[in-house]
This record gives sequence, structure tokens and C-alpha cells, in this order.
Amino acid sequence: MIQTAVAESENSMGGVSDRLKRSRVRNLKETGVEALLFLAAFISVFVTLGIVYILVSESLAFFRHVSLLDFLTDRQWTPLFDDAHYGIMVLISGTLTSSVVALAVALPIGTVIAIYLSEFATFRVREMAKPVLELLGGVPTIVFGYFALITVTPLLQKIYPDLPGFNILSAGLVMGVMIIPYVSSLSEDAMRAVPMSLREGAYAMGSTRLQTALRVVFPAAFSGVASAYVLAISRAVGETMIVTVASGSQPNLTFNPAESAMTLASYIAGVSQGDLPHDSIGYQTIFAAGLTLFVLTLLLNIVGHWMRKKYREVY
Repeated sequence: MIQTAVAESENSMGGVSDRLKRSRVRNLKETGVEALLFLAAFISVFVTLGIVYILVSESLAFFRHVSLLDFLTDRQWTPLFDDAHYGIMVLISGTLTSSVVALAVALPIGTVIAIYLSEFATFRVREMAKPVLELLGGVPTIVFGYFALITVTPLLQKIYPDLPGFNILSAGLVMGVMIIPYVSSLSEDAMRAVPMSLREGAYAMGSTRLQTALRVVFPAAFSGVASAYVLAISRAVGETMIVTVASGSQPNLTFNPAESAMTLASYIAGVSQGDLPHDSIGYQTIFAAGLTLFVLTLLLNIVGHWMRKKYREVY
């Protein structure tokens, strides 16, 4: 019996030792995973700070030669000419005009699609429509750009014969089509997250499906829908290739979509391909325009965060 007890004690000690080894291995694995996650988060923050540092440092060098007042109030943008002007409002006007045209297409159509998929479409239709919309969002923007230039512009010229070959209208319309999947997909996800009890309560009160969708589901999901809208606005403001190809490269202070204009992103894309000396003021205008675009996007994200907090519903 003594030998049996000793054997059982040894087996018990061996089991404890095995469990300790497995615990150490598990702890090492968890520590390694935590380190990888921290490294990924650190890299994201580091890259963001690096981008901000480059934009700010190069822009400060630019503003040593150009006053901020002239930068914001001058009505011409000719940084590469002998008679140089640095009025950023010329590029901002093109950016805002093309974005407004795009959002006039994307927001209403995307919202209607989201309401239909969330509240009216059958499961089969929804499962077929969502991949098609996501596929539309995956088309390269350069393809959209040449589609706007070669197809949409000639069609618009049949309606408006005086429309120039390069114009903001065609670029904005095609950009809006490109942004539709962003609005519809995210808005539909937000609406489907609304509890079914709210819909059932509306039906019990005699509401139709349309009334329920517009007066119950949409307001309840508005924080998520607003996030989709902010993402769409940021996407429109930062779009490069469509406006570069279809809206022209002529800096023009205008809010008329029937005219040609240059945006912040298209200027950066066009000038960065040139052979400008790195210490020249023309080269530094790239970073000044980039900083302006960064500030616009940051302001949009701040507004979107505020709207999410203000209208967020917790169920």
C-alpha cells in the first residue's frame, strides 16, 4: 500500500508539472499575441504621426515664403508660373464642387438602396445585390475616370452642347456612382442592427412597412447612417484619379460644375509626377495642398464622431 501511495503521489506531481508547463506555454503564446497586437497598433500610430510630421514640416517651409493670408485669400493658383500665385481656394472650390455633385448622387441613391435591402428585399435578393454593390466599389478609379471622360461626357454634351470636354459634372456624377456602395452597404448594416422589437411595435401600432422604415428604423440607425455619410464625404473629397482624368488640369476658381477645374488631390497627383527640385517652392506646394486636404478630412471625421455620439442609440 505504501508503494501504491508513493506511485500515486509521483503521478500527481507529474500531472501538476505538466499543467504548469502547459500554463507557461499558454502564457508565452498570449504574451506573443499581445506583443504583435501592440506592434500593429504602434505602427499605425507611428505612420500617422510620420505623415503629419512630413506634411507640417514641409508646409512650414512653404509658409516661410508665402503668407497664410495670401494662401487663403488669393483668387489664383499658379505656383509653377513666373508670376506665381498661391490661392488655395482655387483648388478647394474644385474639390467642394466635385464632392457636392458626387454626394448629390451617392447619398440619396445609397440611402434608398439601403432601406430597400434592409426592410423590403427578400433574403435571396439581398444576398445577390450586396456582392454586386461591393464589386462596384472594387472597380479601379482610373476605370471610372475614363468612363466619365469617354462615355458620360459625350452623353452630357448631347444635352448641354456647350459643355467642355473636361468638366466637373461628369467627374462628379461618376464619382457618385462609385461612392454608392459605401453608403448603401454601411447604412444597410446599421439598419439591420436595429432590434426587431422596434419594428414589431410599429407594426402593432398600425404602421406600414414604409412608415416603419422611414419613421422608426432610419432614425434609430441614424448614427450608423451618419458614419456612412461621413465616409462617403471623405471619399469624395480625397478622390484623385476620376477628377484627374475627367475634370481637367486647369486651376479655376469656380463653383459651376459645367466648367473645368482642378481639385486638391488631382493637383497633388499631377505635380508630384514632375521634375521639380525638392527644395523649390513649387515642390513644397504639394505638401501645402496635402495639409489642406488632411485638415478637411480631419474636420469631417471630427464632425462624424460628434454625430455618432450625439445620435447613437443604445438598446
